[in-house]
Amino acid sequence: MDICDPELLAVDALLEVVKEVAPYLDLQLVAFPQDGFLRDPGAREQLIRALDKGVHVVGGIPHFERSMAEGSLSVSELCRLAAERGLQVDMHCDESDDPLSRHVEMLAQETVRFGLQGRVAGSHLTSMHSMDNYYVSKLIPLMQEAQLHVIANPLINITLQGRHDSYPKRRGMTRVKELAAAGLNVAFGHDCVMDPWYSLGSHDMLEVAQMGLHVAQMTGQEEMREMFRAVTSNAAKAVGVEGYGTEVGCNADLIVLQARDEIEALRLRPVRLAVFRRGKLISQTAKQVSTVTLDDGPVEVDFTL
Repeated sequence: MDICDPELLAVDALLEVVKEVAPYLDLQLVAFPQDGFLRDPGAREQLIRALDKGVHVVGGIPHFERSMAEGSLSVSELCRLAAERGLQVDMHCDESDDPLSRHVEMLAQETVRFGLQGRVAGSHLTSMHSMDNYYVSKLIPLMQEAQLHVIANPLINITLQGRHDSYPKRRGMTRVKELAAAGLNVAFGHDCVMDPWYSLGSHDMLEVAQMGLHVAQMTGQEEMREMFRAVTSNAAKAVGVEGYGTEVGCNADLIVLQARDEIEALRLRPVRLAVFRRGKLISQTAKQVSTVTLDDGPVEVDFTL
């Protein structure tokens, strides 16, 4: 949620939405300085005001600052602010094709320095697809030390990145396979849904996971299950959801799919049969029955599934 409007109209509106949708979902808001925490002269004061109003997470966009140095400074200041307030961090980090963008390195360092391990997410990280392997061999252990969550956004990442390339053209998504193999918590987001950057969104996280597994070439049996976790349990861990899962004692927040297992769900993106919130049914697919006339007469056919 952009906080660069001095009146913070979006903040006030979305805080009302949080209350309105509370019976159906927990909506987490990120104070995001779209025009740069240091680049926009009012962003610092407005971001603090947004947090004072009750926004949940500190956001940032270091690669949009005027220089690499100011980008690093913004990471440091935002992590300090989160530590002082006991908040999580979601940093739009290195969202470019620039192999020399180094803000995730700074994010890992400041996460450790301020004791924020496990509470910080690096979103996008698309520069990693262009970095040389030697540098990445140093970077991934730093990310492990910081217990960074990685949030790739397959749909928008492959749409925006690589546009300066002719051919061969880069895929544009971060190193999902390598980061997951290193034990980092890799989640997928939708990011844009219907805005100037991406107008084709549907909020369908199975679509996101399916695209992610194709682009990351995560097509082994366990790799595909990991891609399903990227939009379920891994994502819940990244945003700090408590009581998540299907074990006894969890919150019983779940979606029932017409699928036998995770891989079939990714392959077919099937009908969502029902949605439960805290064990209460809040939505279900309506039964769709039509009459088809055959040689033996009319027959009712259930098209729901």
